[in-house]
Order: sequence, then C-alpha cells, then structure tokens
Amino acid sequence: MPSSQGGANERGAPPQARRVTGVILAGGLGRRMRVDGCGLDKGLQPLRGRPMLAHVIERLATQVDALLLNANGDPGRWQAFGLPVIADLIPGSIGPLAGLHAGLSAARTERVLIVPCDAPFLPADLAARLASALDAGTAGVAVARTGAQPQPVFLMAERSVMPELEAFLARGRRSVEAWYLGLAHVEVDFPDEAAFRNINTPEDLRACQAE
Repeated sequence: MPSSQGGANERGAPPQARRVTGVILAGGLGRRMRVDGCGLDKGLQPLRGRPMLAHVIERLATQVDALLLNANGDPGRWQAFGLPVIADLIPGSIGPLAGLHAGLSAARTERVLIVPCDAPFLPADLAARLASALDAGTAGVAVARTGAQPQPVFLMAERSVMPELEAFLARGRRSVEAWYLGLAHVEVDFPDEAAFRNINTPEDLRACQAE
C-alpha cells in the first residue's frame, strides 16, 4: 500500500501508474443538467442504479495512487463517496483549469490526472498510457485524443507546469486547450471514442439508461 500523502485517499495502483493523483472534476455549475430551471450536480445523478460519480470512481481508483474530488459549495453532499473534497482556489467557477490548479496545489505526487465526473466509461488504461507518454519524452502535459479530436479534460500534468498555469489564469485565460498548446505536450491516441462519452444533459442520461 502507498503511504499517506497529505490526506488524499490512497488506493492500490499498478506500477506504471504510481506517483499520480487522480482529480475528478465536479466543480461545474451543471448548467446543461437542468431540471425545472435549476442546475444539478451531474455526479450525483443516478445512472444504472448508482450515482454517476460512483461509476467514475470505480473506473479510476485502481489506476492512481490517490484520488481527490474537486467540487465547490457544501462538501457534505459528497460525503458518501469517502473522498477528500478540494474546492477551486480561484473564484468564479472558471472551469476545468481551476480544478487542475486545485489538484496540483493539493497533490503530493509528481503528476495529476484530471477527468470529469460525467464520463462514467473512461478507459481503464487512461492513467497508464498518459504516464507512459510523459515518461517517453520531455512533455509536461499528456492529453487523450480520439482520432483527430483532443479530449482536453482527460489530461495528465506534471507538477512543474504550475507556474505556467498560474500565469495563464492570471491573464484571465480559461481554455484548457489554449493553455496546454503553449507548453511542451503530447497527445495520446485512444481508439474507443465511446469511452470518453460525456453525459451532460437529462436527455443524455435517459439515453444512456436505456442502452
């Protein structure tokens, strides 16, 4: 078992995925997952008998050394999942880069992997393949790609990119893709596009339930 790292939830991981903290992004406002005009926490929505977040945790937990949940507001609503909850350090709900920033600030590992809470089918080898791509070169960021389409919220970053991230955010920039394109990075091809499927709306959720 890995040793405790700053309160992060430690889990077993294959050797090639060691020294990675997984951060599940649940800090969004749920604008597209709306019922009666109100945004909902996507990770708490039921999918095939369990909250969507439970599916993401199950897929990711064995791939990383530590697992954190990035969420804003009352952390008590996530208590049942047993993960440390880290809020954005940058106000304004500015998106995934704020979650990456929070994860890099909280992690005690060399690398952080971010994934969204609405991707319950994420690849079982996501962490291993992104880590291998970083090991093979000098890039500080590895991003999943399906065909010609980058998947920028499925991203592994070295802690060394933190100064560039903070400078980018200080300029009011918010785009994940614009940020990593300015750095040494590598894109890693994954053949199964369905593994990166996001469930963004009630309609997406109903369609997935029916499959």
